[in-house]
Amino acid sequence: MGAEELYFEYESGTKLDRPELEKLLRHIGPGDTLITTEISRITRSTKQLCEIIDFALKSKIKLIIGGFTVDCTGGIDAMTEGMIKMMGVFAEMERNMTVERIKSGLENARAKGVKLGRPLLKAEDLPKKVIDNFYLYKDGYIGKADFARLCGVSKPTIYKYIAILTDQ
Repeated sequence: MGAEELYFEYESGTKLDRPELEKLLRHIGPGDTLITTEISRITRSTKQLCEIIDFALKSKIKLIIGGFTVDCTGGIDAMTEGMIKMMGVFAEMERNMTVERIKSGLENARAKGVKLGRPLLKAEDLPKKVIDNFYLYKDGYIGKADFARLCGVSKPTIYKYIAILTDQ
């Protein structure tokens, strides 16, 4: 497409504080084109979509949303604006329905007695290296950082393992 700048946003489209989107909107100017695969990649909020449309009109940029091209350099007609906003409404509705299904599924699972989340870690499930070398830490021969290094795990992980082994 001959794009000069590519922005990859990994935050959810439902969040309002999205660094890459903000950076994009600061750098885009008159005559530029904002391209996205679908409206939900920009936002899943109809309020924020309206703000982006206003921004596009004021900045006189072109929007390409999937196969839908909107030239905002001279304003947009009511039908085009309505279509963009409807796309946004459906993106937001899809997100809301997904959240509702997830909540319903979790409630249903809880009602059936399913334990959710990570299973609790027990001392016998810890790596052999941690159990075999715990005495070095416990007797004061090594500190937590050395214990983690010796076992090949991160400090937060060794803290968790130490808590499990001392709570026995």
